[in-house]
Amino acid sequence: MQDNLITVFIGYDSRERAATNTLIDSIYQNSSMPVSIIPLVRSQLENQKLFYRKRDINQSTDFSFTRFLVPRLMDYKGWALFMDCDMLCRADISKLWALRDIEKSLLCVKHDHSPKTKTKFLGEIQTKYPKKNWSSLMLFNCEKCRKLTVDYVNRASGLELHQFKWLESEDEIGEIDSFGWNFLVDVQELPESKEKVDQLSLVHWTLGGPWFKNGQEFSTLDKEWFLAREQAMNF
Repeated sequence: MQDNLITVFIGYDSRERAATNTLIDSIYQNSSMPVSIIPLVRSQLENQKLFYRKRDINQSTDFSFTRFLVPRLMDYKGWALFMDCDMLCRADISKLWALRDIEKSLLCVKHDHSPKTKTKFLGEIQTKYPKKNWSSLMLFNCEKCRKLTVDYVNRASGLELHQFKWLESEDEIGEIDSFGWNFLVDVQELPESKEKVDQLSLVHWTLGGPWFKNGQEFSTLDKEWFLAREQAMNF
């Protein structure tokens, strides 16, 4: 296992550059271990002939499918963490990294999320399917994810990829605590006590973050994101 370096891949979309940069800084500021962070920029992957599938009508971001190239980018060796860019890290990422289980092919938060609306941020289509948001945070055991070849990632359907149908069995999917890591803002109910809120280690604006809200009312977590962005821009 990689004991001295955490490798993190972040889904990148040019419309969410502020979110990406704020997430990166929040990871660095809270980590007790060295972290290598790699944004998955679609154009770069296309230039390297790693990604060439046409945009899907249900695809809301540039990283909807590029996330599944992580094991290939790791040469199917070691472990790597993938996360959507619309998140904020509020705790030491090494605690998430410590959950690696060599018996599993990947670990994720097994959300039970059935969207109530037909659209999300910027009017993008909100698709409904089993295992919704499971793939927004994945801890890959890359050696056990060899079916995720360049060819497979570029031709497999969205459901095949996001529902992990490339695994032999669902027993290969380990579970990460749904409350502490990958808390879904405005989907999961925010705890009433400050103590419980402080225990949210990684928060996720899956419906659209404060960077899209254009003067709308901001929640406590929204205001925290703006503060994190300000801190990232100042020294």
